[in-house]
Amino acid sequence: MTSLFTPITFAGLNAPHRVVMAPMTRARSSQPGDIPNSLNAQYYAQRASAALIVTEAAQISPQGKGYSFTPGIHTEAQVQGWQGVTEAVHAEGGRIFLQLWHVGRLSHPDFHQGQLPVAPSAEPFVGQIWKVDPATGQGAMFDCPTPRALTRAEIAQIVDDFRQAARRAIRAGFDGVEIHGANGYLLDQFLRTTSNKRTDEYGGSRGNRLRFLKEVVDAVSDEVGVERTAIRLAPFLTARGMDCPDILPTILEATEYLQAKGIGYLHLVEADWDDAPVFTESFRQAIRQRFTRPIIVAGNYDRERAEWVIGKGYADLVAFGRPFVGNPDLPLRLAQDLPLTALDPATLFGGSAQGYSDYPHTTRGETECAV
Repeated sequence: MTSLFTPITFAGLNAPHRVVMAPMTRARSSQPGDIPNSLNAQYYAQRASAALIVTEAAQISPQGKGYSFTPGIHTEAQVQGWQGVTEAVHAEGGRIFLQLWHVGRLSHPDFHQGQLPVAPSAEPFVGQIWKVDPATGQGAMFDCPTPRALTRAEIAQIVDDFRQAARRAIRAGFDGVEIHGANGYLLDQFLRTTSNKRTDEYGGSRGNRLRFLKEVVDAVSDEVGVERTAIRLAPFLTARGMDCPDILPTILEATEYLQAKGIGYLHLVEADWDDAPVFTESFRQAIRQRFTRPIIVAGNYDRERAEWVIGKGYADLVAFGRPFVGNPDLPLRLAQDLPLTALDPATLFGGSAQGYSDYPHTTRGETECAV
């Protein structure tokens, strides 16, 4: 029987188990410049026992930024900063993909010299981003304005920005890249009728709304190889103005394309807040029928649910987010059914080593022996 602690080969990697570290924004890059640093390297290296680390999202361009202190992958200094991270993780025997990010309309003019964020369409929505208030120096949530619509030329430039970001990621030493197509960010905005009101070849029909996703996946996979290309999608997301009545069939159609393309893996986000839509078993079956390559799922999993979803064949790996914050040795703790350390929510975004790299953990060797 396949289980959470069965070895696996996926995306060109060999892992001793199936516990993935999910991407989590932690907002601790060096300023100015949004540059990854030695503290980030320490944080990720501590968690190198994961089957795969998917990093916090890195903006592919200045235009792609939507939160304070998030790292980028569009300057040479950022590439060098990430190289310190990948070297630290690989020194501990880990595997690491960089998540590539363009937030689209989930942003604020303060990040863009007073200009509006961009989106498929100039559609108002309810959404907030975390931003440091320059007047107080304190981080807080701020409302997003109605964005402006992208031109065709700008869309083509963003596709190329994804391509170049993927190239830089491989140069920085990453094992691959995961395109962020979930959680209401730019690729997701193109997929949904609620955020995409375009009347050109990027809007309207399901095929048109999928065009941008396909162009980005094609560009990235052409640049770094299809096996080192992955994508994250969020079928049941309804928040941030994303409650699209056609999203499930749209994502099923996307999975058929991704299967034929042969990407390294598909990462599915399940809604994990109170009263969230249920990720139905029938939809899991529909996804699996169309996508037989590796699937990672994420969304408030514990060991029991992780064993269930892998045992049923609906997923091949399970990503854990917040449990990895307080438990750098999470695979060991899950394998041995040890108590989990609670995270400090006040230190999730921004700050220092406190609540970031100061949680207790075992040595790498002990973790390997345990799992």
